Amino acid sequence: MQSEKNSTAQLALNYGPRKKGLSHYLRRDWQKYLMLLFPVALVFLFNYVPMYGILIAFKDYNFMKGVWASPWVGLDNFIHAFSLPRFSRVLRNTLVINLLSLVIYFPMPIMLAIIISEMKNSKIVRIVQTVSYLPHFLSTVIVGGIVYQLCAPRTGLFNQILVLLGLNEVPFLTNPTMWLFTYVISGVWEGVGWGSIIYIAAITGINPELFEAAIIDGANRLQRIWHITLPSIKSTIVLMLILKMGSIISIGFDRPFVFSNPLVTDVSEVISLFVYYVGLGQGDYKLGTVVGLFQSVVGAVMVLIVNAISKALGEEGLW
Repeated sequence: MQSEKNSTAQLALNYGPRKKGLSHYLRRDWQKYLMLLFPVALVFLFNYVPMYGILIAFKDYNFMKGVWASPWVGLDNFIHAFSLPRFSRVLRNTLVINLLSLVIYFPMPIMLAIIISEMKNSKIVRIVQTVSYLPHFLSTVIVGGIVYQLCAPRTGLFNQILVLLGLNEVPFLTNPTMWLFTYVISGVWEGVGWGSIIYIAAITGINPELFEAAIIDGANRLQRIWHITLPSIKSTIVLMLILKMGSIISIGFDRPFVFSNPLVTDVSEVISLFVYYVGLGQGDYKLGTVVGLFQSVVGAVMVLIVNAISKALGEEGLW
């Protein structure tokens, strides 16, 4: 009996499924791997090769000597950057703008997506979507020009309307507080339509039988939104919030550059402009690299923290 068991085990080893090696899959799916080669090469070239420049943050970089030949200085560049009063200001401005954008802008695409999903007239839906998506496809320079035409002192359309109504002009672009308001609201107008696409897709995936059952139970529209729509897209909202928190101290260059002016520099100069003016304008590549690396590290840490909090609360995270 024992010999029969041994022979059966031996047969299973000889004729059972064997683990296939990498060469097997390369021969079988070489076309797929060949198609994968180009995007992987692009990612490596534009995302990993530039990381070599991070060394500048830890060196007394000299353009003539190059990165490797420049002497190491450890964290001296970081200490110098963080001790600059100007750096404290641009960090504060970046945080203020991003937090305002998070509070004001983040709910807007969700609200627009819910409104569009509740519309029954397909023609009106197409018009609303087209009008809301259009600003996203305009360049930042054009958006800035439109905002200047609407909000400029004396000649701006909004101020002309206020004067006609007998009211005082509002310094939308010259008063620091009003500039922040104008900047954030223009960002909402520019991106709310495009940002709503992912939420519209999430709402479309909700089982319509849930809404039908709620209607039978007597739930009105607001109750259906609160008890069915929002809980069903909660995972998408959390995911987008995690990604948004990852860029809490990062900000694009184009919008602050276009909207800024000398009268509001105290609130409009952000980290990206600081890197541009100091790193490229003054040729201080060490300082520019230090600030860029600082943004990346803090962004990664924020993503990890918010993702961990999300998982601890029972929500789905990035991983």
